[in-house]
Amino acid sequence: MEHESGIRLGFFFGVLAAMALWEWLAPRRRLTVGKPLRWSSNLGLVFIDTLALRLLLPLTATGMAWLAQGRGWGILNNLLLPPGLKIAIAVAALDLIIYLQHAMFHAIPAFWRLHMVHHTDLDFDVTTGVRFHPVEILLSMGIKLAAIVVLGPSALAVILFEVLLNGTSMFNHGNVRLSLWIDRVLRLFVVTPEMHRVHHSVLMRENNSNFGFNLPWWDRLLGTYRAQPAAGHEGMTIGLGYFRDPRRLTLPRLLLLPFRH
Repeated sequence: MEHESGIRLGFFFGVLAAMALWEWLAPRRRLTVGKPLRWSSNLGLVFIDTLALRLLLPLTATGMAWLAQGRGWGILNNLLLPPGLKIAIAVAALDLIIYLQHAMFHAIPAFWRLHMVHHTDLDFDVTTGVRFHPVEILLSMGIKLAAIVVLGPSALAVILFEVLLNGTSMFNHGNVRLSLWIDRVLRLFVVTPEMHRVHHSVLMRENNSNFGFNLPWWDRLLGTYRAQPAAGHEGMTIGLGYFRDPRRLTLPRLLLLPFRH
């Protein structure tokens, strides 16, 4: 789709800048590690992830949507429904698939070794939302491409979903203060920072909850919803119990982390 890269980059840097400003004006928690160390690692992973996708995968999600549409692949490409309804169904279905993928990456040890890079962050802020190992990103894209073939969403629906997913991931990882009533209303429609922060708790029973990135409904429907952390949001410990030294969490070490004993 024309201007797709510009749209993606514009939304990415726009949301990143807006959330960083909000975190500076109204932080929810005091950070425990200096931003230069964490941000260089987290944003460095974004650069490597993007490069890996460009170099190793010949087809983007949007490209697969065009291919599926041209060849009549997928459920939605064979249903007579209004275009707007097809987009809504596609976005919701892709979000459910991401929820299930996220739960799977916690449940299967080989996948957890990759996903734990995301959870080793000792603080929780906007850049945590883009902290993923490149192999996990490649696997996630493979799952997404397969889902597009089966589902048959339009290219517009795929772009809308990916922009929303990227933006909400940075939003719900934000170290930002929300009033209780605003959070209570928002989490009926979107995963909020207060909801997703629970998922980054050092306690495994809390870590294995609130898997949603965009829509909050799947956690409630499938029994993985947890409203609040036991220690409260300011008292809870972020990260994993066996990775507490920031010097072991630099960018080179994060890239090697899944493959170490």
